[in-house]
Amino acid sequence: MADPDNSPRSVDEDEQLDVTWLAGGWEPLLRHWIEQATARGVAEPGAMVLATVSLADGTPRPVARTVLCRGLSPEGVVFYTNFDSAKGAQLAAVPYAAVTFLWTPLGRQVHVRGAVQRVSAETTAAYWHARPRDSQLGAWASHQSQPIASRAELERELAQVIARFDDVDEIPVPPNWGGFLLRPDEVEFWQERHARLHNRIRVRITGDSSTIERLQP
Repeated sequence: MADPDNSPRSVDEDEQLDVTWLAGGWEPLLRHWIEQATARGVAEPGAMVLATVSLADGTPRPVARTVLCRGLSPEGVVFYTNFDSAKGAQLAAVPYAAVTFLWTPLGRQVHVRGAVQRVSAETTAAYWHARPRDSQLGAWASHQSQPIASRAELERELAQVIARFDDVDEIPVPPNWGGFLLRPDEVEFWQERHARLHNRIRVRITGDSSTIERLQP
């Protein structure tokens, strides 16, 4: 098996992440890195691991899964889900989360941590109506995170939803579906370097002010 430390990368060792890159704020640099990952052909450059806290058994436990970033602004990062899903329930109970973007071929990561709130119904509707019809139908058919007996039963649920909306041109937003905005209080940029002396720069955000500091790898 190949040594993962010696696996090929397209990392530019002459390009050193520096605090000056954050002069315009955290959001422009994160957007730029996503755009660069897209240009380099990285699969799903907007994918991010979302970590929440589960209190299901009375003991706080971390839960992580991959979702897609569907909005990025100076306010934060937006993703969408079923509010009755496991992550929806966890965010309702503990409205704080962390996401990690990872672009392995570029040797880069970004960690975003902060409070979470639902986006407006108008924002959800605008995104919903831009989704493919199949995705809308799937959202109606799936009771996300709930057990189901078989794949066949899930497909029967979808068939019923397709029939229900057969004559409907504009499928409405499900009442239990929408977006979350993660408002960061901390954003960390990570850049792979030789000998594991990686570059790490953290932005801490408090209200309208922020502090930027370099961290040891």
